[in-house]
Amino acid sequence: MSENKPLVLTKEDEINQLFPCQPILTSQNTGWDGMFFRYLSVPAYETPEVSSPLGHSIAIFTHGNYIIHADRKLDGRFQRDSVIGGDIVITPANIGQKCAWDAEGDFILLGIDPTVFARAIDESGEPQQVKLIPHFATPDCLVLQIGLAIKKVLENNPSKSRLYVETMINALIVHLLQYYSTGRLNIKEYTNGLSRTQLNQIIEYINNNLDQDLSLNELASLLHMSPHYFCHLFKLSMGVTPHQYVIQSRVKRAKELLLTGKYSIAQVAFIVGFANQSHLNRHFKKLVGITPGKVIRF
Repeated sequence: MSENKPLVLTKEDEINQLFPCQPILTSQNTGWDGMFFRYLSVPAYETPEVSSPLGHSIAIFTHGNYIIHADRKLDGRFQRDSVIGGDIVITPANIGQKCAWDAEGDFILLGIDPTVFARAIDESGEPQQVKLIPHFATPDCLVLQIGLAIKKVLENNPSKSRLYVETMINALIVHLLQYYSTGRLNIKEYTNGLSRTQLNQIIEYINNNLDQDLSLNELASLLHMSPHYFCHLFKLSMGVTPHQYVIQSRVKRAKELLLTGKYSIAQVAFIVGFANQSHLNRHFKKLVGITPGKVIRF
């Protein structure tokens, strides 16, 4: 391999080898498909030049308002970035990047599978049809908030979180397509929602699988839709997102089971698909206004 060719990363594990320390948080064993997530705190360091077919990579800097200077090579171009918290760097799949920075800082490294990216809006889309543009450090509050939301999931409990995380990733993809890609994004506008038949099919599927780690891509594929349009049409029909509806359905079912007096709160949490009793308690109190324990005492 010649010196000016990037090192090609073909396995997710190889991402960790780029840095002198292990990630604080990782999505590696969560079962989340079509993406990877790392949260790291890294001292001043210089990476080798790398590229990867694994995914489009978004670095989201979370270190606060102090400046970190970074000499970056991205897609053959050089730039000295003055990076602060809230900045992002976009490296599309198969594009080379290397970087040297002068101070310790923490950041999120989020990757999205090119096929998942291409099919977020068009279920028949192919990766080669969507071109993401490389971007040096630029501020983006929405991307920062999405990254922090996923980080919070990993900090709390990633179990049974796939639907929420995929909803966040889908919103991120649509944003990236709108502002960081070539070509005109054609997002269709619908006003009528799902048909009654489609809605009944989805609701029946959700109710029959409340105990499972439901997936946005899975629900959308039942109706042969892209995740974006499925979310949009579902919300038009129901007034809430698919994730919100699933939470509401789990709480409703939990209340029914608790009122029978046959199950403990922990058992009910497991039966209806919450990650644990604490997860049930939080959503139950928010939607019902009282804790599950008070329902049992009634």
